[in-house]
Amino acid sequence: MANRMRQSRATCHPVACNDARDLHRSERVQNVNRLFNRMRRSVAILTVAACACAVGDAVASDEFSGRDELRAHSAEFRKEVVAVAAGVYVAVGYSASNVALIQGQGGSIIVDTAANPTDARAIIEAFGKRLVRPIRAVIYTHNHPDHSGGASAFVGDDKPEVISHQSLLTERPEQGRGMRDGGDAFGTALPDNLFINAGTQLEYGRVTPHTRAGFVPPTRTFEGEETTMSIAGVRLRLLHTPGESPENVAVWLPDQHVLMPGDDFYKSFPNLAPIRGLPLRPVEKWITSLDKMIGLNAEYLVPGHTRPIGGAHATRVALTAYRDGIKSVFDQTMAGIRAGLTADELAERVKLPADLAGSPYLQEFYGGVEWSVRGIYAAYVGWFDGNPTNLFPLRPRESATRLIDMAGGAVAVTARANAALAAGDFQWAAELSDVLLAVDGYSVEAKRIKIRALTELGERQINSTARNYYLTVARHLENELHLKSPR
Repeated sequence: MANRMRQSRATCHPVACNDARDLHRSERVQNVNRLFNRMRRSVAILTVAACACAVGDAVASDEFSGRDELRAHSAEFRKEVVAVAAGVYVAVGYSASNVALIQGQGGSIIVDTAANPTDARAIIEAFGKRLVRPIRAVIYTHNHPDHSGGASAFVGDDKPEVISHQSLLTERPEQGRGMRDGGDAFGTALPDNLFINAGTQLEYGRVTPHTRAGFVPPTRTFEGEETTMSIAGVRLRLLHTPGESPENVAVWLPDQHVLMPGDDFYKSFPNLAPIRGLPLRPVEKWITSLDKMIGLNAEYLVPGHTRPIGGAHATRVALTAYRDGIKSVFDQTMAGIRAGLTADELAERVKLPADLAGSPYLQEFYGGVEWSVRGIYAAYVGWFDGNPTNLFPLRPRESATRLIDMAGGAVAVTARANAALAAGDFQWAAELSDVLLAVDGYSVEAKRIKIRALTELGERQINSTARNYYLTVARHLENELHLKSPR
């Protein structure tokens, strides 16, 4: 499932609630088949609710293990200036992205600049005497605002070179999708008691609103695969490494054996297909970029998000797992596409191999395997899944009207949705609420069901963007009901 809930929910089929000794095995199988052939097991839910008492404390605890892991993941963003290697430091947790400081002769080099000038000034203070003015150069690994929004605070009156790949200036800006029902992957408006983190950052836009006011345009760019330079006595290789963004640059310090990969690596399964409305990231190029970085044999890895990694072996393990994880999902999906499988079928079947699924660098705190599969499918073969029924489907309202009629009317569907909530079948409850809302968008009861279902789904997430999206939509619907309630 896309929502990647870490849960183990025990359920009782109606047959299991009877005395099994009074039924032959064949009769039990027939009963199961008949029930599961009905409308998405909705009738069975009524009896499942009565059997919920069999769920033990261990299961109840495991039901929220995803949320607990996401909370533990926040340790990646604790505030600290980390000494990486001689003359190389990174400020973690002071902003949505990390900021690296490279000490040079008679000045300093800054790699990425935080999300805004306010955060950048806090980082300058945290660096303290480690940061020696003037700033001789600012290097953008890429153009995402959380990496480039604080440049003005570092630049000050120093007039440094501001360096990037040329494609930072020529690539089309990210489009994004208009907000629907308050859905926000970053959870910027969630109350503190509901918010945990933003997957690759402690928060983005919650404390200081999104801004590009601190962006400083590059004064020096390079084209092609790489360039070498010496700044303030520091040798650098800048490698064009498309991945999370087309213009991504990896900064390699050959004398210190330090690699700064930008957003081509962070401690989470990568966000190949963001739910906030962006096209698929260039997956094949991302794999090639990771190959290139693995070949450097770095001893230290300083990602644009999450904490640095020390040691040549640990660095190689992390980068290799990342490459192999992306490649496995891509290869499986492409093979399934060639075999004629639909996006839904592939989303159910494609999994990381066991050795990669257990990697600490591929847990789905930010991106997700299922979303990646769907993104790859759409990008490579388009929206049509090959089933001609889907060429000109019924409009949602018409389809929902017929389904409700078939199920015995809106009252019956509402009862089944409430039974699904009682049984802990929150996805089915959400889907039933959408059927009801497709016919009557003002239905208070359907909205209440959806609010409860989305809240329960969100609270079970390991994926921060899924959690934030579920909960922000639930809050939006709550506000709608509050505003429309009689005073």
